Amino acid sequence: MTSRTRSLTSVALLAVALVACAPKAADLPPPPPAQPTAPPPAPTAPPPADVSTGIVPGSLADFIAQAGTDRVRFAYDSYEIDDTARGILTRQAQWLSQYPDVRITVEGHADERGTREYNLALGDRRAEAAKNFLAAQGVSTSRMTTISYGKERPEADGADEAAYAINRRAVTALN
Repeated sequence: MTSRTRSLTSVALLAVALVACAPKAADLPPPPPAQPTAPPPAPTAPPPADVSTGIVPGSLADFIAQAGTDRVRFAYDSYEIDDTARGILTRQAQWLSQYPDVRITVEGHADERGTREYNLALGDRRAEAAKNFLAAQGVSTSRMTTISYGKERPEADGADEAAYAINRRAVTALN
């Protein structure tokens, strides 16, 4: 016999042995009995979107649409809430009263003038001022945290008064 014939014969015998040793359907154990399970909980659908705008109630887009913006601006070297900021924060508080489970972080920012430490402290005072105004409007302080970024996260690039004015802000971020 040639080596090729012996190889083919060996492969054929091996295949027959594997088929003969394979478990039969009758050899397998029966499947476990079905366990009674509780029906899955009904999915909670998100609130319906406003068809005219596509905005989902309770979303960031809804927050901005209702409040006008998520930012309030400050004068140079100040953390006083002016009339414009009062109006914005009042609308933010009204929206937050509609969604009592929403938590927020008020971020304080400063322009690039001043030291890092000074701007971190000023950003903190701005965030606290916005938080305190929201609290005075009835928003629970347990839902709010503050953080200061100082001059580390500018919104506008530039070293002119227009860029500085944009960067002096407190941002209400939904968590």
